[in-house]
Amino acid sequence: MADSNTVSATRSASWLAAARAAIVFILICGGLYPLVITTVGGVLFPHQATGSLIEIDGKVVGSELVGQRFTAPEYFHGRPSAAGYDPFSVSGSNYAPSNPDLRAGVAEDSEAIASREGVSPDSIPVDLLAASGSGIDPHISPESALLQAERVAAARDIPVSEVHDLIKQVTEGPTFGVFGQPRVNVLKINLALDGKEISD
Repeated sequence: MADSNTVSATRSASWLAAARAAIVFILICGGLYPLVITTVGGVLFPHQATGSLIEIDGKVVGSELVGQRFTAPEYFHGRPSAAGYDPFSVSGSNYAPSNPDLRAGVAEDSEAIASREGVSPDSIPVDLLAASGSGIDPHISPESALLQAERVAAARDIPVSEVHDLIKQVTEGPTFGVFGQPRVNVLKINLALDGKEISD
């Protein structure tokens, strides 16, 4: 009988210890840690912590992290989007390279871009033809920007050299000098073309 009571007491003590540990970890991992990290992030990186929003004259016009659709000839155009540039529906096409629908779409886009930019379809950088995994990539490669420079310059009646200089100015290097490739934020360069002052 004593042994049975001892085992029962030991089990009760084990359950209580496990319950206490669970409560402590829930409070730390589910409450204290997120609160501290959110507060520290907001203090040290206020722009990034609120979505890297871009404001013009006090009005939010977009985010550095979310691509937008540009179709007018006086603007640089971004990557295609399988998500319709909707940040609440991020997605890739999930098509394999061998998919006939993907191949047909790329061929159609290639011909349209070649006609619009006055170049050979073979010279079009892949990022202007392939959607990103998220569908809302805000960047294009410097090569894709340079491909569009003559059209943008002609539409705005400015020297193409001026557009080339702007591309160089806004080209971002790899993150920390290591991660990723040089890139151009499409929204930022289009706002710069309009002479808009970006505040963040």
